[in-house]
Amino acid sequence: MSYLDMTLLRFSTAGSVDDGKSTLIGRLLYDTKSIFEDQYQALEKSSNLRGEEEVNLALLTDGLKAEREQGITIDVAYRYFATPKRKFIIADTPGHIQYTRNMVTGASTANLAIVLVDARKGVLEQTKRHSFISSLLGIPHLVVCINKMDLVDYSEEVYEKIRSEFEDFGARLAINDIRFIPISALKGDNVVTRSEHTPWYGGATLLNVLENVHIGSDNNLVDCRFPVQFVVRPNTDEYHDYRGYSGRVAGGVWKVGDEVKVLPSGWNSKVKSIDTYGKSLQEAFPPMSVTITLEDDIDISRGDMLVRPNNQPEQTQDLDLMVCWFNPVALKLNGKYAIHHTSKAARCVVKKILYKVNVNNLHRDQEDKTVGMNDIARISVRTTAPLFVDRYTRNRNTGSLILIDEATNETVGAAMVLN
Repeated sequence: MSYLDMTLLRFSTAGSVDDGKSTLIGRLLYDTKSIFEDQYQALEKSSNLRGEEEVNLALLTDGLKAEREQGITIDVAYRYFATPKRKFIIADTPGHIQYTRNMVTGASTANLAIVLVDARKGVLEQTKRHSFISSLLGIPHLVVCINKMDLVDYSEEVYEKIRSEFEDFGARLAINDIRFIPISALKGDNVVTRSEHTPWYGGATLLNVLENVHIGSDNNLVDCRFPVQFVVRPNTDEYHDYRGYSGRVAGGVWKVGDEVKVLPSGWNSKVKSIDTYGKSLQEAFPPMSVTITLEDDIDISRGDMLVRPNNQPEQTQDLDLMVCWFNPVALKLNGKYAIHHTSKAARCVVKKILYKVNVNNLHRDQEDKTVGMNDIARISVRTTAPLFVDRYTRNRNTGSLILIDEATNETVGAAMVLN
């Protein structure tokens, strides 16, 4: 299998402060030999200067000066590595409550979330908060790593107690695949290699789970969705009459000869070819980026969507959203914002703020309607143009959008469609 043909797993880390998220990622990178010798020497030097007894692997991801000084993660750090079986993109997300927006950003594209629990402290409010957000974001796989087992003498009793406590809470989450692993990120127990300290644990190591978890069915392969990003007109002698529509497949399996309907115009045609760099394909599926040509000349532009005639998304200007607010300036009732959904841009007005979610106990707060930074709330908006949406739980690509402050051009909220 070539490197280009390997599957890609995106995963994020989550959990309370000081549960060892950055150390775990450092351990994964170190034990899979994914860091260079000079990087390790720099870590040794930095750790010695800080007076630490062991090499601090957390410094691999905590790159900001403020992060290193405080020993915390503030912003999302992305790291890449590969094993012979799979490629990985890691998002190391912050644990502090005031960085919930960073955690949402890092986890929004993940196939799997690793939630760390300190074996000494058990399941905390932040553990529940991050697990709920992972569920809200539609992450299909959750791995609960009960960390710092070396500090509780690798006690099976402690592990089982935390596992039972989390299972009671996890039953309320919309995640079907939850696994538990006792680890020590600092010592490397059950991260890449099995630990001799936990003979009572018969499950897989963390790396084994990451390499083998099935993600092929995570994408929606039923509902064909192709948002057009760009119209390709080379105007060269070789491709004189070529007109293709470029974008990223957001759902379904597209094949040459398939019937398509163009939204919003409603014109029908058939797929003439599916092209990618240097070659033509017989089919395309998420998350491939391709150029589709049609048999008929139809006026299609950026923001339009190709779908199947008998399987269409909802066309609506009224959206029911769950929003995570990113901005220090609170969400305004009747406020106007720019809205970006797939490749389409429009404007919207906030019609209702229905409730805020208390992410620590999952209760709905219908009294306090002030949605500030890091808050999660359910709102209703009306857009200036119809959008072609699916429920977020059905398709994460066509069921997500962002809100933008038109005055500052800042992204102020990320939202999931509940229609």
